[in-house]
Amino acid sequence: MESKKTDRRRFLNRTLLGTAAAGAALSLEEQILLAAMQQQGDADSGEQAPAKQEPLPCGKIKGIEISRMLIGGNLIGGWSHSRDLLYVSKLFKAYNTPEKVMETLALAEQHGINTIQIDPRYQDFVVEYNEKHGGHMQSLVCMMPDPDVQKMRDQIRSIVDKGATLLYTHGGVTEPLVRDGKLDVIAKALELIRAEGLPAGIGSHALEVPMAAEEHGLDPDFYVKTFHSDSYWSATPEEAREAWCWHLPNRADHDYYNDNMWCLNPEKTAEFMKNVDKPWIAFKVLAAGAIHPRMGFSYAFRNGADFIIVGMFDFQIAE
Repeated sequence: MESKKTDRRRFLNRTLLGTAAAGAALSLEEQILLAAMQQQGDADSGEQAPAKQEPLPCGKIKGIEISRMLIGGNLIGGWSHSRDLLYVSKLFKAYNTPEKVMETLALAEQHGINTIQIDPRYQDFVVEYNEKHGGHMQSLVCMMPDPDVQKMRDQIRSIVDKGATLLYTHGGVTEPLVRDGKLDVIAKALELIRAEGLPAGIGSHALEVPMAAEEHGLDPDFYVKTFHSDSYWSATPEEAREAWCWHLPNRADHDYYNDNMWCLNPEKTAEFMKNVDKPWIAFKVLAAGAIHPRMGFSYAFRNGADFIIVGMFDFQIAE
């Protein structure tokens, strides 16, 4: 356990730069974000990153070695979560051509990232990279739990046949099942994943999901749970946060959810997850680009995340 904490801390330290050293080299936007970090009193913002490049630390889930940072697949699929900027998702997909995706995966591997989180619809990119470009990229793939057991079995086998390393239930489907008391569907999904010999996880935005899973003994091998602070400009005001908001129609009222927040209760999430004896893969740690990495990474690891998923363009990976 101590080596796990040390390993995670070493990765965290690498993400931090001293504010004085960093300020002169940052763009205007980054300087604004850095000023916000100082105003929020981030205790780690004054630490210095090691001068020398170190191998990216790894952890294990069911014996599988995984880099503490996974590259996210949303930028490949075009899920930008750009609030009301309507063109951004198309821009993401236009930039990430098949050739660019291959370059991005190669850069990620060169910098020690050995796993990508990917939607099944885009698994073929990982297959091509590994088979045709000599890659060794592992994949964390989401699946859609379904009351139709045969449909779910076929879906899982299709994902496994394309080389998935770990599977987890997609939060967007898992949450309504938990809300409606259909935990048996999630339990069956975990059973079917394990029958294929892979670790089985549960994904969610809502804290109610891991809470229900723990209470009812679903016993996943890991959790994939959103986690970010609420100290960014476009965060939903606390008084306007609604449970299961990701499954409600968007309101015209500017203060309510509009594809702008994925962890409604970060303090409560951290408090609960610290007592969960399962690996926690945190995602949306930068609130879809609203939080600077130096702040978002430290916040996630300081509050107990074992791994983080980060969507990155090729030009962001080295930084």
